[in-house]
Amino acid sequence: RPAASRLAAALTPEVAAVLARHPLRELVTSSDPLPLQVERERALYGAWYEFFPRSEGTPEQPHGTFTTAARRLPAIAAMGFDVVYLPPIHPIGATFRKGPNNTLTAGPDDVGVPWAIGSPEGGHDAIHPALGTLDDFDAFVARARELGMEIALDFALQCSPDHPWVHKHPEWFHHRPDGTIAYAENPPKKYQDIYPIAFDADLDGLVEETVRVLRHWMDHGVRIFRVDNPHTKPVVFWERVIGEINAADPDVIFLAEAFTRPAMMHTLAQIGFQQSYTYFTWRTTKEELTEYLTELSGEAASYMRPNFFPNTPDILPAYLQHGGRPAFEVRAVLAATLAPSWGIYSGYELCENTPLRQGGEEYLDSEKYQLKPRDWAAAEREGRSIAPLVTRLNDIRRRNPALHRLRGLRFHHADKDEVIAYSKRSGSNTVLVVANLDPHHTQEATVSLDMPQLGLEWHESVPVRDELTGETYHWGRANYVRLGPGGAHVLVVGPEPGGRSPDEHGTVLRPSNPQIGGSPTI
Repeated sequence: RPAASRLAAALTPEVAAVLARHPLRELVTSSDPLPLQVERERALYGAWYEFFPRSEGTPEQPHGTFTTAARRLPAIAAMGFDVVYLPPIHPIGATFRKGPNNTLTAGPDDVGVPWAIGSPEGGHDAIHPALGTLDDFDAFVARARELGMEIALDFALQCSPDHPWVHKHPEWFHHRPDGTIAYAENPPKKYQDIYPIAFDADLDGLVEETVRVLRHWMDHGVRIFRVDNPHTKPVVFWERVIGEINAADPDVIFLAEAFTRPAMMHTLAQIGFQQSYTYFTWRTTKEELTEYLTELSGEAASYMRPNFFPNTPDILPAYLQHGGRPAFEVRAVLAATLAPSWGIYSGYELCENTPLRQGGEEYLDSEKYQLKPRDWAAAEREGRSIAPLVTRLNDIRRRNPALHRLRGLRFHHADKDEVIAYSKRSGSNTVLVVANLDPHHTQEATVSLDMPQLGLEWHESVPVRDELTGETYHWGRANYVRLGPGGAHVLVVGPEPGGRSPDEHGTVLRPSNPQIGGSPTI
Protein backbone atom coordinates (compact mmCIF):
# COMPACT_ATOMS: atom_id res chain seq x y z
CA ARG A 1 0.00 0.00 0.00
CA PRO A 2 1.10 3.64 -0.33
CA ALA A 3 3.14 5.03 2.54
CA ALA A 4 0.40 7.50 3.51
CA SER A 5 -2.12 4.68 3.78
CA ARG A 6 0.22 2.60 5.94
CA LEU A 7 0.95 5.61 8.20
CA ALA A 8 -2.76 6.33 8.61
CA ALA A 9 -3.23 2.96 10.31
CA ALA A 10 -0.92 4.10 13.13
CA LEU A 11 -2.82 7.34 13.62
CA THR A 12 -6.29 5.91 14.15
CA PRO A 13 -8.24 6.86 17.29
CA GLU A 14 -8.02 3.28 18.47
CA VAL A 15 -4.22 3.28 18.39
CA ALA A 16 -4.09 6.72 20.02
CA ALA A 17 -6.33 5.46 22.83
CA VAL A 18 -4.07 2.48 23.51
CA LEU A 19 -0.99 4.70 23.67
CA ALA A 20 -2.82 7.12 25.98
CA ARG A 21 -3.60 4.25 28.37
CA HIS A 22 -0.15 2.71 28.09
CA PRO A 23 2.36 5.46 27.20
CA LEU A 24 5.86 4.51 26.13
CA ARG A 25 8.27 4.70 29.05
CA GLU A 26 11.59 4.27 27.31
CA LEU A 27 14.26 6.95 27.75
CA VAL A 28 12.15 8.81 30.35
CA THR A 29 14.01 11.19 32.67
CA SER A 30 12.81 13.35 35.51
CA SER A 31 13.90 16.87 36.44
CA ASP A 32 14.39 18.36 39.86
CA PRO A 33 11.15 19.70 41.38
CA LEU A 34 10.33 23.27 40.34
CA PRO A 35 8.39 25.66 42.60
CA LEU A 36 5.17 27.03 41.11
CA GLN A 37 3.20 30.00 42.39
CA VAL A 38 -0.21 30.68 40.87
CA GLU A 39 -1.27 34.27 41.49
CA ARG A 40 -4.68 35.87 41.32
CA GLU A 41 -5.88 37.85 38.33
CA ARG A 42 -5.31 41.22 40.00
CA ALA A 43 -1.57 40.56 39.85
CA LEU A 44 -1.84 41.01 36.08
CA TYR A 45 -4.97 43.05 35.40
CA GLY A 46 -6.56 46.04 37.11
CA ALA A 47 -7.11 49.79 37.18
CA TRP A 48 -5.56 51.81 40.02
CA TYR A 49 -6.46 55.21 41.44
CA GLU A 50 -4.11 57.02 43.83
CA PHE A 51 -5.32 59.75 46.16
CA PHE A 52 -4.42 61.39 49.47
CA PRO A 53 -7.20 60.95 52.09
CA ARG A 54 -5.90 63.98 53.97
CA SER A 55 -6.87 66.26 51.04
CA GLU A 56 -10.51 65.15 51.22
CA GLY A 57 -11.47 67.45 54.07
CA THR A 58 -14.30 69.91 54.56
CA PRO A 59 -14.37 73.73 54.92
CA GLU A 60 -14.83 73.24 58.66
CA GLN A 61 -12.14 70.56 58.91
CA PRO A 62 -9.59 71.04 56.09
CA HIS A 63 -7.51 67.97 57.02
CA GLY A 64 -9.36 64.98 55.66
CA THR A 65 -10.03 61.80 57.61
CA PHE A 66 -10.85 58.27 56.55
CA THR A 67 -14.48 59.13 57.15
CA THR A 68 -14.47 62.16 54.85
CA ALA A 69 -12.24 60.39 52.31
CA ALA A 70 -14.74 57.53 52.10
CA ARG A 71 -17.17 59.98 50.48
CA ARG A 72 -14.82 60.09 47.48
CA LEU A 73 -14.91 56.30 46.99
CA PRO A 74 -18.23 56.09 45.06
CA ALA A 75 -16.93 58.52 42.40
CA ILE A 76 -13.73 56.48 42.06
CA ALA A 77 -15.74 53.27 41.73
CA ALA A 78 -18.03 54.93 39.16
CA MET A 79 -14.96 55.58 36.98
CA GLY A 80 -14.34 51.83 36.95
CA PHE A 81 -11.26 51.53 39.15
CA ASP A 82 -10.43 48.27 40.91
CA VAL A 83 -7.71 49.42 43.33
CA VAL A 84 -7.54 52.51 45.53
CA TYR A 85 -3.91 53.22 46.36
CA LEU A 86 -3.10 55.32 49.42
CA PRO A 87 0.22 57.04 50.17
CA PRO A 88 1.57 56.30 53.68
CA ILE A 89 -1.10 56.80 56.33
CA HIS A 90 1.24 56.74 59.32
CA PRO A 91 2.26 59.47 61.80
CA ILE A 92 4.54 62.10 60.20
CA GLY A 93 7.71 63.32 61.88
CA ALA A 94 8.16 66.90 63.05
CA THR A 95 11.96 67.07 62.89
CA PHE A 96 13.09 68.77 59.66
CA ARG A 97 9.48 68.68 58.45
CA LYS A 98 9.14 70.08 54.93
CA GLY A 99 6.91 73.02 54.10
CA PRO A 100 4.99 73.80 50.87
CA ASN A 101 6.92 73.16 47.67
CA ASN A 102 9.67 71.32 49.57
CA THR A 103 10.80 74.34 51.59
CA LEU A 104 13.07 73.54 54.52
CA THR A 105 11.13 75.60 57.05
CA ALA A 106 7.68 74.35 57.98
CA GLY A 107 5.07 76.41 59.75
CA PRO A 108 2.99 75.17 62.68
CA ASP A 109 0.10 74.24 60.37
CA ASP A 110 2.15 72.49 57.67
CA VAL A 111 1.22 68.83 57.39
CA GLY A 112 4.57 67.40 56.26
CA VAL A 113 5.43 64.61 53.85
CA PRO A 114 3.63 61.26 54.39
CA TRP A 115 6.83 59.41 53.46
CA ALA A 116 8.62 60.92 56.51
CA ILE A 117 7.17 58.11 58.61
CA GLY A 118 7.16 58.02 62.38
CA SER A 119 6.56 60.22 65.40
CA PRO A 120 5.99 59.73 69.12
CA GLU A 121 2.49 58.54 68.13
CA GLY A 122 3.99 55.49 66.39
CA GLY A 123 5.63 54.14 63.26
CA HIS A 124 4.79 51.86 60.35
CA ASP A 125 2.04 50.01 62.23
CA ALA A 126 0.27 53.19 63.40
CA ILE A 127 -2.18 55.62 61.80
CA HIS A 128 -1.73 59.38 61.68
CA PRO A 129 -4.05 60.72 64.41
CA ALA A 130 -5.45 63.38 62.07
CA LEU A 131 -6.71 60.65 59.71
CA GLY A 132 -8.67 58.85 62.42
CA THR A 133 -8.42 55.53 64.22
CA LEU A 134 -7.77 51.97 63.18
CA ASP A 135 -11.52 51.40 63.34
CA ASP A 136 -11.98 54.30 60.91
CA PHE A 137 -9.47 52.69 58.56
CA ASP A 138 -11.31 49.37 58.80
CA ALA A 139 -14.55 51.14 57.87
CA PHE A 140 -12.80 52.80 54.91
CA VAL A 141 -11.54 49.42 53.68
CA ALA A 142 -14.99 47.90 54.12
CA ARG A 143 -16.63 50.73 52.16
CA ALA A 144 -14.20 50.25 49.29
CA ARG A 145 -14.95 46.52 49.31
CA GLU A 146 -18.70 47.24 49.16
CA LEU A 147 -18.04 49.24 45.99
CA GLY A 148 -16.02 46.42 44.40
CA MET A 149 -12.59 47.90 45.08
CA GLU A 150 -9.67 46.96 47.28
CA ILE A 151 -7.09 49.08 49.07
CA ALA A 152 -3.41 49.20 48.17
CA LEU A 153 -1.15 50.69 50.84
CA ASP A 154 2.20 52.37 50.33
CA PHE A 155 5.02 50.58 52.14
CA ALA A 156 8.03 52.88 52.46
CA LEU A 157 10.83 51.32 54.46
CA GLN A 158 12.33 54.55 55.82
CA CYS A 159 11.90 56.70 58.90
CA SER A 160 11.62 60.25 60.07
CA PRO A 161 14.10 61.24 62.80
CA ASP A 162 11.19 60.85 65.24
CA HIS A 163 10.38 57.22 64.38
CA PRO A 164 10.42 54.82 67.37
CA TRP A 165 12.92 52.62 65.52
CA VAL A 166 15.58 55.36 65.69
CA HIS A 167 15.87 54.90 69.45
CA LYS A 168 14.73 51.30 69.80
CA HIS A 169 16.94 49.93 66.99
CA PRO A 170 19.86 52.33 66.44
CA GLU A 171 21.74 49.52 64.67
CA TRP A 172 19.25 49.83 61.78
CA PHE A 173 20.77 53.19 60.76
CA HIS A 174 24.17 54.39 59.53
CA HIS A 175 25.77 56.77 62.02
CA ARG A 176 28.41 59.34 61.19
CA PRO A 177 31.56 59.57 63.36
CA ASP A 178 29.89 62.35 65.37
CA GLY A 179 26.93 60.06 66.16
CA THR A 180 24.39 61.72 63.86
CA ILE A 181 22.44 59.80 61.22
CA ALA A 182 22.78 60.69 57.54
CA TYR A 183 19.54 61.71 55.86
CA ALA A 184 18.39 60.27 52.52
CA GLU A 185 19.53 61.73 49.20
CA ASN A 186 18.70 61.00 45.58
CA PRO A 187 20.72 63.74 43.83
CA PRO A 188 19.70 66.39 43.18
CA LYS A 189 16.87 65.66 45.63
CA LYS A 190 17.57 65.85 49.35
CA TYR A 191 15.30 64.37 52.01
CA GLN A 192 16.36 66.03 55.24
CA ASP A 193 13.24 64.68 56.97
CA ILE A 194 13.97 61.01 56.17
CA TYR A 195 16.51 58.50 57.48
CA PRO A 196 17.26 55.51 55.23
CA ILE A 197 17.52 52.02 56.74
CA ALA A 198 20.88 50.21 56.94
CA PHE A 199 20.57 46.49 56.25
CA ASP A 200 24.08 45.22 56.96
CA ALA A 201 23.88 45.05 60.78
CA ASP A 202 20.64 43.13 61.41
CA LEU A 203 19.08 41.75 58.23
CA ASP A 204 17.23 39.00 60.12
CA GLY A 205 15.72 41.50 62.53
CA LEU A 206 14.58 43.78 59.70
CA VAL A 207 13.00 40.89 57.84
CA GLU A 208 11.13 39.83 60.96
CA GLU A 209 9.89 43.36 61.71
CA THR A 210 8.90 44.02 58.08
CA VAL A 211 6.87 40.81 57.91
CA ARG A 212 5.20 41.73 61.20
CA VAL A 213 4.21 45.18 59.90
CA LEU A 214 2.91 43.80 56.61
CA ARG A 215 0.86 41.14 58.39
CA HIS A 216 -0.58 43.82 60.67
CA TRP A 217 -2.07 45.62 57.67
CA MET A 218 -3.04 42.35 56.01
CA ASP A 219 -5.11 41.60 59.12
CA HIS A 220 -6.94 44.86 58.43
CA GLY A 221 -7.89 44.02 54.86
CA VAL A 222 -4.87 45.19 52.84
CA ARG A 223 -3.74 42.62 50.27
CA ILE A 224 -1.78 44.93 47.94
CA PHE A 225 1.36 46.89 48.82
CA ARG A 226 3.07 49.48 46.62
CA VAL A 227 6.68 49.34 47.76
CA ASP A 228 8.56 52.63 47.71
CA ASN A 229 12.07 52.55 46.19
CA PRO A 230 12.71 48.80 46.60
CA HIS A 231 15.86 49.07 44.46
CA THR A 232 17.64 50.95 47.27
CA LYS A 233 17.35 47.90 49.55
CA PRO A 234 19.12 44.53 49.21
CA VAL A 235 17.48 42.20 46.72
CA VAL A 236 17.83 39.28 49.15
CA PHE A 237 15.80 41.24 51.70
CA TRP A 238 12.78 41.47 49.40
CA GLU A 239 13.23 37.87 48.27
CA ARG A 240 12.93 36.74 51.88
CA VAL A 241 10.09 39.10 52.83
CA ILE A 242 7.91 38.43 49.78
CA GLY A 243 8.69 34.71 49.89
CA GLU A 244 7.60 34.47 53.51
CA ILE A 245 4.41 36.47 52.95
CA ASN A 246 3.38 34.69 49.75
CA ALA A 247 4.15 31.23 51.11
CA ALA A 248 1.19 31.63 53.48
CA ASP A 249 -0.81 34.26 51.56
CA PRO A 250 -0.29 33.87 47.80
CA ASP A 251 -3.02 36.44 47.09
CA VAL A 252 -0.93 39.34 48.44
CA ILE A 253 0.49 41.54 45.67
CA PHE A 254 3.64 43.68 45.77
CA LEU A 255 4.18 46.51 43.27
CA ALA A 256 7.76 47.71 42.84
CA GLU A 257 8.10 51.49 42.54
CA ALA A 258 11.57 51.20 41.05
CA PHE A 259 12.34 53.83 38.43
CA THR A 260 15.89 52.57 38.05
CA ARG A 261 18.10 50.66 35.62
CA PRO A 262 16.43 47.86 33.63
CA ALA A 263 18.57 45.09 35.13
CA MET A 264 17.47 45.95 38.67
CA MET A 265 13.81 46.34 37.65
CA HIS A 266 13.90 42.92 36.01
CA THR A 267 15.67 41.37 38.99
CA LEU A 268 13.06 42.65 41.43
CA ALA A 269 10.36 41.09 39.26
CA GLN A 270 12.23 37.80 39.09
CA ILE A 271 12.63 37.49 42.87
CA GLY A 272 8.98 38.04 43.72
CA PHE A 273 7.45 41.45 42.94
CA GLN A 274 4.19 40.80 41.12
CA GLN A 275 4.09 44.20 39.38
CA SER A 276 6.44 47.04 38.49
CA TYR A 277 6.30 50.69 37.57
CA THR A 278 7.94 51.28 34.21
CA TYR A 279 9.46 53.86 31.89
CA PHE A 280 6.10 54.33 30.15
CA THR A 281 5.77 57.67 31.94
CA TRP A 282 8.57 59.05 29.73
CA ARG A 283 8.02 57.06 26.52
CA THR A 284 6.01 59.42 24.29
CA THR A 285 7.04 58.96 20.64
CA LYS A 286 5.94 56.10 18.39
CA GLU A 287 9.48 54.77 18.15
CA GLU A 288 9.93 54.83 21.94
CA LEU A 289 6.58 53.22 22.64
CA THR A 290 7.00 50.53 19.99
CA GLU A 291 10.50 49.59 21.13
CA TYR A 292 9.62 49.58 24.83
CA LEU A 293 6.35 47.69 24.52
CA THR A 294 7.96 45.13 22.24
CA GLU A 295 10.45 44.52 25.04
CA LEU A 296 7.82 44.35 27.81
CA SER A 297 5.48 42.05 25.87
CA GLY A 298 8.30 39.73 24.76
CA GLU A 299 10.51 37.56 26.94
CA ALA A 300 10.21 39.96 29.89
CA ALA A 301 6.47 39.22 30.09
CA SER A 302 7.27 35.79 31.54
CA TYR A 303 8.33 37.39 34.84
CA MET A 304 7.65 41.16 34.83
CA ARG A 305 4.15 42.65 34.85
CA PRO A 306 4.06 46.38 34.05
CA ASN A 307 1.68 48.87 35.61
CA PHE A 308 1.38 52.03 33.50
CA PHE A 309 0.97 55.32 35.38
CA PRO A 310 1.01 58.45 33.17
CA ASN A 311 1.69 60.54 36.30
CA THR A 312 2.56 60.17 39.99
CA PRO A 313 2.82 62.65 42.89
CA ASP A 314 6.55 62.82 42.09
CA ILE A 315 6.36 62.94 38.31
CA LEU A 316 4.62 65.45 36.05
CA PRO A 317 6.23 64.58 32.69
CA ALA A 318 7.04 67.30 30.19
CA TYR A 319 4.56 65.79 27.70
CA LEU A 320 1.68 66.50 30.09
CA GLN A 321 3.05 69.92 31.06
CA HIS A 322 3.04 71.18 27.47
CA GLY A 323 0.35 69.04 25.78
CA GLY A 324 -2.73 70.28 27.60
CA ARG A 325 -5.93 68.24 27.73
CA PRO A 326 -5.24 66.27 24.52
CA ALA A 327 -2.00 64.96 26.07
CA PHE A 328 -3.87 63.71 29.15
CA GLU A 329 -6.51 62.06 26.96
CA VAL A 330 -4.20 60.17 24.64
CA ARG A 331 -1.90 59.06 27.47
CA ALA A 332 -4.92 57.63 29.27
CA VAL A 333 -5.93 55.74 26.13
CA LEU A 334 -2.41 54.37 25.69
CA ALA A 335 -1.93 53.34 29.31
CA ALA A 336 -5.35 51.70 29.53
CA THR A 337 -4.99 49.68 26.33
CA LEU A 338 -1.27 48.88 26.16
CA ALA A 339 -0.91 47.38 29.65
CA PRO A 340 -3.27 45.08 31.55
CA SER A 341 -2.67 47.21 34.68
CA TRP A 342 -2.77 50.98 34.60
CA GLY A 343 -3.41 53.82 37.01
CA ILE A 344 -3.62 57.56 37.55
CA TYR A 345 -2.78 59.87 40.42
CA SER A 346 -5.66 62.05 41.60
CA GLY A 347 -5.95 65.28 39.64
CA TYR A 348 -5.07 63.59 36.37
CA GLU A 349 -8.72 63.71 35.35
CA LEU A 350 -8.60 67.49 35.88
CA CYS A 351 -5.50 67.74 33.65
CA GLU A 352 -3.42 69.38 36.37
CA ASN A 353 -0.14 70.26 34.67
CA THR A 354 1.52 73.26 36.32
CA PRO A 355 5.16 72.47 37.22
CA LEU A 356 7.08 73.91 40.13
CA ARG A 357 9.70 75.14 37.65
CA GLN A 358 10.34 74.80 33.94
CA GLY A 359 12.52 71.82 33.12
CA GLY A 360 11.51 69.97 36.29
CA GLU A 361 8.91 67.29 36.96
CA GLU A 362 7.63 68.42 40.36
CA TYR A 363 4.09 69.82 40.64
CA LEU A 364 3.60 73.37 41.78
CA ASP A 365 2.00 73.25 45.25
CA SER A 366 2.61 69.50 45.32
CA GLU A 367 0.21 67.43 47.38
CA LYS A 368 3.24 65.71 48.92
CA TYR A 369 3.82 68.79 51.07
CA GLN A 370 0.37 70.29 51.61
CA LEU A 371 -3.35 69.64 51.48
CA LYS A 372 -4.86 69.98 48.03
CA PRO A 373 -8.66 70.14 48.06
CA ARG A 374 -10.35 69.84 44.67
CA ASP A 375 -13.85 70.85 43.63
CA TRP A 376 -14.76 67.73 41.66
CA ALA A 377 -18.38 68.70 41.10
CA ALA A 378 -17.49 72.11 39.65
CA ALA A 379 -14.91 70.57 37.31
CA GLU A 380 -17.51 68.15 35.98
CA ARG A 381 -20.16 70.85 35.54
CA GLU A 382 -17.73 73.08 33.68
CA GLY A 383 -16.48 70.28 31.41
CA ARG A 384 -12.91 70.47 32.76
CA SER A 385 -12.79 66.80 33.76
CA ILE A 386 -11.87 63.89 31.51
CA ALA A 387 -13.49 61.49 33.99
CA PRO A 388 -16.05 60.44 31.32
CA LEU A 389 -13.19 59.27 29.09
CA VAL A 390 -11.49 57.43 31.98
CA THR A 391 -14.83 55.79 32.82
CA ARG A 392 -15.31 54.66 29.27
CA LEU A 393 -11.77 53.28 29.02
CA ASN A 394 -12.21 51.18 32.15
CA ASP A 395 -15.56 49.93 30.87
CA ILE A 396 -13.98 48.99 27.53
CA ARG A 397 -11.20 47.15 29.38
CA ARG A 398 -13.65 45.10 31.42
CA ARG A 399 -15.67 44.05 28.39
CA ASN A 400 -12.71 43.03 26.23
CA PRO A 401 -10.58 40.10 27.45
CA ALA A 402 -7.85 41.02 24.94
CA LEU A 403 -7.04 44.07 27.09
CA HIS A 404 -6.52 41.85 30.14
CA ARG A 405 -3.33 40.41 28.64
CA LEU A 406 0.07 41.75 27.61
CA ARG A 407 1.62 39.14 25.32
CA GLY A 408 -0.93 39.46 22.52
CA LEU A 409 0.24 42.98 21.66
CA ARG A 410 1.18 43.58 17.99
CA PHE A 411 2.04 46.84 16.23
CA HIS A 412 0.78 47.80 12.77
CA HIS A 413 2.20 50.24 10.26
CA ALA A 414 1.01 53.84 10.06
CA ASP A 415 2.72 56.14 7.56
CA LYS A 416 2.96 59.08 10.00
CA ASP A 417 5.35 59.19 12.96
CA GLU A 418 2.66 60.92 14.99
CA VAL A 419 0.14 58.08 14.54
CA ILE A 420 0.54 54.74 16.31
CA ALA A 421 -1.49 51.59 15.67
CA TYR A 422 -1.54 48.33 17.62
CA SER A 423 -3.81 45.40 18.35
CA LYS A 424 -4.44 42.80 21.03
CA ARG A 425 -6.10 39.41 20.68
CA SER A 426 -7.47 36.90 23.16
CA GLY A 427 -9.49 34.07 21.70
CA SER A 428 -12.15 35.56 19.45
CA ASN A 429 -11.77 39.05 20.94
CA THR A 430 -9.58 41.50 19.00
CA VAL A 431 -9.08 45.17 19.88
CA LEU A 432 -7.35 47.60 17.53
CA VAL A 433 -6.13 51.01 18.76
CA VAL A 434 -5.09 53.93 16.56
CA ALA A 435 -3.92 57.10 18.32
CA ASN A 436 -2.60 60.54 17.41
CA LEU A 437 0.43 61.15 19.63
CA ASP A 438 0.53 64.82 18.67
CA PRO A 439 -1.36 66.84 21.31
CA HIS A 440 -1.19 70.04 19.24
CA HIS A 441 -2.20 69.19 15.66
CA THR A 442 -4.66 67.09 13.67
CA GLN A 443 -2.92 64.22 11.89
CA GLU A 444 -3.90 62.17 8.84
CA ALA A 445 -2.39 58.78 8.05
CA THR A 446 -2.91 55.48 6.28
CA VAL A 447 -2.95 52.54 8.67
CA SER A 448 -1.81 49.30 7.02
CA LEU A 449 -3.05 46.33 9.02
CA ASP A 450 -1.24 43.02 9.37
CA MET A 451 -4.44 41.09 8.79
CA PRO A 452 -3.20 37.63 9.96
CA GLN A 453 -2.31 39.23 13.33
CA LEU A 454 -6.01 40.09 13.58
CA GLY A 455 -7.00 36.52 12.72
CA LEU A 456 -8.09 37.54 9.22
CA GLU A 457 -7.13 36.86 5.62
CA TRP A 458 -5.26 39.61 3.78
CA HIS A 459 -8.18 40.32 1.46
CA GLU A 460 -10.91 40.49 4.10
CA SER A 461 -12.92 43.55 5.11
CA VAL A 462 -14.53 43.48 8.55
CA PRO A 463 -16.77 45.68 10.70
CA VAL A 464 -14.94 47.57 13.44
CA ARG A 465 -16.81 49.37 16.19
CA ASP A 466 -15.23 52.42 17.83
CA GLU A 467 -15.84 51.97 21.54
CA LEU A 468 -15.14 55.65 22.17
CA THR A 469 -17.91 56.92 19.90
CA GLY A 470 -20.15 53.91 19.25
CA GLU A 471 -19.67 54.26 15.46
CA THR A 472 -19.16 51.24 13.22
CA TYR A 473 -17.04 51.12 10.05
CA HIS A 474 -15.65 48.54 7.64
CA TRP A 475 -11.90 48.28 7.62
CA GLY A 476 -9.59 46.32 5.41
CA ARG A 477 -5.89 46.06 4.83
CA ALA A 478 -5.35 49.82 4.27
CA ASN A 479 -7.37 52.52 6.04
CA TYR A 480 -7.22 56.30 6.02
CA VAL A 481 -7.70 58.02 9.39
CA ARG A 482 -7.90 61.61 10.50
CA LEU A 483 -7.51 62.29 14.21
CA GLY A 484 -7.64 65.55 16.14
CA PRO A 485 -4.96 66.46 18.70
CA GLY A 486 -4.54 63.50 21.03
CA GLY A 487 -7.49 61.73 19.37
CA ALA A 488 -7.83 57.95 19.25
CA HIS A 489 -9.90 55.02 18.03
CA VAL A 490 -10.40 51.97 20.23
CA LEU A 491 -11.90 49.52 17.75
CA VAL A 492 -13.36 46.11 18.45
CA VAL A 493 -12.92 43.92 15.39
CA GLY A 494 -16.04 41.90 14.60
CA PRO A 495 -18.80 41.22 17.15
CA GLU A 496 -18.22 42.28 20.74
CA PRO A 497 -17.86 39.51 23.36
CA GLY A 498 -21.39 38.50 24.32
CA GLY A 499 -22.77 40.02 21.12
CA ARG A 500 -23.80 43.28 22.77
CA SER A 501 -23.25 46.77 21.48
CA PRO A 502 -21.87 49.53 23.73
CA ASP A 503 -25.22 51.28 24.01
CA GLU A 504 -26.83 48.16 25.50
CA HIS A 505 -24.60 48.34 28.58
CA GLY A 506 -25.96 51.66 29.72
CA THR A 507 -22.67 52.52 31.46
CA VAL A 508 -20.68 53.68 28.45
CA LEU A 509 -20.51 57.47 28.43
CA ARG A 510 -20.06 59.71 25.43
CA PRO A 511 -16.63 61.38 25.54
CA SER A 512 -16.71 65.02 26.56
CA ASN A 513 -14.12 65.93 23.93
CA PRO A 514 -15.41 65.55 20.39
CA GLN A 515 -11.83 65.13 19.13
CA ILE A 516 -11.60 61.74 20.80
CA GLY A 517 -12.38 59.17 18.16
CA GLY A 518 -11.91 61.42 15.15
CA SER A 519 -13.59 60.37 11.90
CA PRO A 520 -12.03 57.53 9.88
CA THR A 521 -12.51 57.39 6.15
CA ILE A 522 -12.02 54.17 4.18
